[in-house]
Order: sequence, then structure tokens, then C-alpha cells
Amino acid sequence: MNTENTAQTGTLNLRGAVFIGIGSMVGAGIFALFGEAGVIAGAAVWVSFFIGGVIALLQGYSFAKLGARYPSAGGLIDWIVRGYGSGLFTGGIVMLGYFSVVIVTAMVAVSFGNYATSLLLGPDAAAIWNKIFTAVIVILLTFVNTIGAEAASKAQTAVVTIVLVVLSSFAIAMLLQLNPALLSPANYPPFSYIFASVALTFFAYLGFGVIAFTGGDLENPKKNMPRAMYISLGFTMALYVALAVGVFGTLTVDEVIANADTALAAAALPIFGQFGYTMISIAALFATTGAINSQLYASIGATFSMAKDGHLPPVFGKQRRRGGTQGLVISGALILLMALLFDVSAIASIGSAVALVIFVLITIAHLRMVKETGASRLMLYLALFTTSLAILLFAWYTLITAPQTFAILIATIILAWVVEAVWRAISKRQLRSEPL
Repeated sequence: MNTENTAQTGTLNLRGAVFIGIGSMVGAGIFALFGEAGVIAGAAVWVSFFIGGVIALLQGYSFAKLGARYPSAGGLIDWIVRGYGSGLFTGGIVMLGYFSVVIVTAMVAVSFGNYATSLLLGPDAAAIWNKIFTAVIVILLTFVNTIGAEAASKAQTAVVTIVLVVLSSFAIAMLLQLNPALLSPANYPPFSYIFASVALTFFAYLGFGVIAFTGGDLENPKKNMPRAMYISLGFTMALYVALAVGVFGTLTVDEVIANADTALAAAALPIFGQFGYTMISIAALFATTGAINSQLYASIGATFSMAKDGHLPPVFGKQRRRGGTQGLVISGALILLMALLFDVSAIASIGSAVALVIFVLITIAHLRMVKETGASRLMLYLALFTTSLAILLFAWYTLITAPQTFAILIATIILAWVVEAVWRAISKRQLRSEPL
């Protein structure tokens, strides 16, 4: 199968790629994760964020090497096909990744709707406004991405700059006034629990893979892809750890859990009062906007590659006059339907675990191509080990504490291969399982 993508356009510079990467990570997750992670890891949530960041950096190393060798708007989809061939196994992985993106982006869109309603209309506003604001942001950003990569990059830069200024300021303020006793290691749970929470905190890093999809637009991808990956991950990791230390050094674990959805804003109240609470809410609006924008940008290259390789109907790869593909519009519609019709918050927690599974499979594929990429086998094996351990501990903890969530996770993985098999049967595609 030919996996080469369209010619490089060079319309995206290093700064644009970095802001797309940071924007895709610093989304809704960081505003809502502290309470959920605190239930498992207690005051050691900052350790969980640190470990999650290390795993993301190891995976980022793998992605950077692959992206530099095989720059493509198809990103990780192109790498999976190169590593495993075009058989049913590959198709299931690709479909699983697409499921994860739609679910996670829908959850972020719902978060935007909730924050917008609360901030603009107050907590007593009718629930319908949540859906209205959710629909508006998905439709608006889908339109922005149809204009092209340059427009999406400019919008992302503006949005992420505002978010980073607000969050960095709050992180510094909390670090200067924290209570060290609240962070005492004597109060930490067993390390196995802390590591089990990594699959949850890793959700906040999930968007770094979006950088892989900039290859078709990025200037000098061989040099700029690794730079964009390391800069965006390094900065995001430092910000997350600082925020986690600040929140759990300002509030007790019970207070964080009690304010699970707004823990970051609640931690701002003792320092800045209502003004701080409002500023964090505004930052949440911008952060969710940036995360949705990044995922929609990635869907252009992802659905184009999926349609070209036969994993999706050809209509997904059809180019639009104004820019983008029909796949972008269809993805936007699916995200909108998911956000409006389903309780995505109930299943979004599995998005991180699904992504970790995909990253393990990509790392294995990379090991089969290591001679072409020149990557360090040691680094790849470290990435494989740490990511696999996070998955196993998450599965163990979820099976014990939330068996229904574990069942949904397994069902989602199986469904990906079922959908792929049905589509292949309908489209009469020839199945090939040999690696390329």
C-alpha cells in the first residue's frame, strides 16, 4: 500500500506547531482532573502528573523520531500502517484511535458549554444553554479549520497565549503561598495507587499526539517535529506539576475532592477571591477552545489518511474548496452528536486508557522500523515498559473499583475491530496482514 501523503505545504512554523501541541494538552483535563486523581493518589497527584509527563516524553521521543523520518499529515495512522501493514489488525487500531478522538473532543466541548453557561448566565441557567454553547463552539471551530492550517494556527496561538498567562500566574501565586505540611509524603497512599492514577492524569497529556499530524504542513519537519514535541511536552509537564503542587498545597485532599469539577478555581479563591475564580473560569473557556481546535485540525490529516487507506469511506478524504476535507466536517458532526446526545463524561475516562493502548502498539511498530528512524532501542523499550505498566495498573484498579468502566473499556476496544471488519466486508477491500 502506498502510504505517502500529499506534498509538504510548509504553511506551519515551529511556534505554530508548539502552540497546537500545548493547546491540545492544556484543555479541559487540567481543570477537572485534580479531584478524580486525588481520590486515588491523594496529595501525591503531583507525582502522578510527573510520571505521566515522563511517559509522555518517552512516547514523544518515539513520535518525534517517526515524524522526522516520515513527515505526514496522517501522523500516527501512517506509522501504524507502515509498521503493521494494511490488515484487519491495523484497521482496528486506526478505528480505535478515531473513536478515542471523537469521545475526548466531545467531552471537552461539553466542558466548554458548562463553563460558558456558568460564567455568562450563572449557575441557575437552564440546561439547554449548555448544549447551545457546546454546539456553537464545535460549529465555529470546524469552520475555522476549513479555512486552512494557517488560520487554525493563528487562532490557536492567540487562545493558548491567554491560557498560559493565566495558569502560569496562578501556579506561581499558589507556589509562593502553599502549606508544605499538606504535601507531606507521610500522607501519600501506596505507590501502586499513585502509578494507577497515571492513566487518569495522562489524559491531560493526551493531545501531544496531535503534533504528529502537523507533518504535512510543518516547515522543515525533520528538525522542527522533534523540537515542537519536546518544547510543548516539557513546558506542559512543568505547568501541570506546578499546578498540582499548588492546589494540594493550598487545599486539603478532602477539599479538592469536594470541589472536584472546579478544584483549580477553588484553590484560587483564598489567594485572589472571586476575581481569581472568574479568571480561572475564563481560562477554562479558552483552554477547552484550544483543545477542540487542535483535535479538529488533526482530524483533517487523520480522516484523509484513513479514507485513502480504505479505513473510512472515500467521502472522508474528499477535499473541500475552502480548505480541509469532508472528513473534518463529518468528524465535527460526529463530535457534536456525541456531545449533545450522550453523557460523555461517564465514558471519557476510558479515552486515556485507549490512547495508552494505541501508544504501546505504535511503540512496538516503531521497534520494527528502528533501523529507518535511527531511534534508541533503549528509549523505545523504556517507553513500552512504562506505558504498559500504567495500563496494567489502571486496569487492575478499575476492575476492582469500577468494573462497569472496565467493561466499557473492553467493549470499546472490541467494537473498533467489529466496525472495521464490517466496513471491510461492505467495501470489499482486500485484506493484507504483512508489514510494509
